[in-house]
Amino acid sequence: MASLPDPSINLLTRDARSDWVRLRTLLVLRWLAILGQTVTVVIVSLYLGLRVELGLCFLAIGASVISNLIAMTIFPENQRLSDRDAMLTLLFDLTQLSFLLFLTGGLHNPFALLILAPVTISATALTLRSTLFLGGVAIVMISLLAYFYIPLRSAEGVILELPALFVLGFWLAIVIGIIFLSAYARRVTRETHSMSQALLATQMALAREQKLTDLGGVVAAAAHELGTPLATIKLVSTELAEELSDRPELREDAILIRDQADRCRDILRSMGQVGKDDLHMRSAPLGAVVREAAEPHEDRGIAIHYDFEAEAYAPSGQPIIRRKPEIIHGLRNLVQNAVDFADGQVWIEGQWGDGLISLTMTDDGDGFPSDLLGRLGDPFLRRRSRPAIDPRPGYEGMGLGLFIAKTLLERSGATVEFLNASDPFLSVEDKGEKRGAIVRVTWPHEAIGLLADEASAPLGENQPISV
Repeated sequence: MASLPDPSINLLTRDARSDWVRLRTLLVLRWLAILGQTVTVVIVSLYLGLRVELGLCFLAIGASVISNLIAMTIFPENQRLSDRDAMLTLLFDLTQLSFLLFLTGGLHNPFALLILAPVTISATALTLRSTLFLGGVAIVMISLLAYFYIPLRSAEGVILELPALFVLGFWLAIVIGIIFLSAYARRVTRETHSMSQALLATQMALAREQKLTDLGGVVAAAAHELGTPLATIKLVSTELAEELSDRPELREDAILIRDQADRCRDILRSMGQVGKDDLHMRSAPLGAVVREAAEPHEDRGIAIHYDFEAEAYAPSGQPIIRRKPEIIHGLRNLVQNAVDFADGQVWIEGQWGDGLISLTMTDDGDGFPSDLLGRLGDPFLRRRSRPAIDPRPGYEGMGLGLFIAKTLLERSGATVEFLNASDPFLSVEDKGEKRGAIVRVTWPHEAIGLLADEASAPLGENQPISV
């Protein structure tokens, strides 16, 4: 089994890290940095009595102020930066901070740790290339500051410096921090973004399935409610046509009415118009819902076997379950994956009892890859190596099919398990017929099943579809 390709989510496969950052966000961060730098320089100079190059320090701070004012004047507040523009903006901040550190003791200044900030921001919002570039520049800058700087002096003229060993340790800590924090921030941001994209794809799939379900209800309701009037029209028109055999001009009109009634019946079978929601579409026996989900894949050359059986001491009749779009779409994804990777047969077995309703899908393929078994259901899942014989050549799975299926089914209250039917190291003869992948879906009965009185109660009048 693998993931289900979905053309509606092609927009999710491209790199969406372009135009992530608003200019206003970086400007606000820069104003905070300007405030912090100004307060620090004033306190160090006036209250601590250290000798610093105040003119050059305020020149560096003033450059940031001027750049902010120019950006606020030229660009609108909602301006979003391209990856290149955001990288250049962070490069300016990195250079300005490095120059300020050069004026205030280099690596002997504890505020040298702030050089991590631009690189970390880049790791969370920019591409890998921009992050590597800024990280390299930051390491070069911090290395130069270890040797080239204007030393800090006390009011008495004493140079304030750390021992060489401490400077080396400080440099090493900052370099490790740049690498570690950048990698960590990028990994977390990437996983968060991938999850949000996958959830968006899930919502799109559920919305599409909901539309199909609504359309099916409209068609069924229209055919059900208009069937009797159309049958009456056809019956009366047929009788009129027989009685008007001696009046050809009127007989043709009666035949025309009958033919148009037939045409209306055919149209209702193929399409629907805004009408009422058929309550018969709200629930159905377990087997009917499963067969509906698997129906699109029954003509693909793979035999699908159904077996629905109650457990001991459970009612023999199939439980009536709620016909939810997330259940149908989730099961359909699982069936598609089973059919895609089966050699010739797929088994779908349903059981109920002890307050549970479960479905087990098994195929006779090669099973799930062992290296991915523990990660199945994660979005944008890719194999590190491809099998020698690819069941679907040219297809690059992203794991969205199984993620969408698992997410939708869990939304309905189910627990989804991915297993292999047999040991992958056994021969084909020793594995048996059901030797491939297993997907087991289990619901508590109260999550999707109707109670006995609900299942037997009259449905009532069809209700208007809410839009």
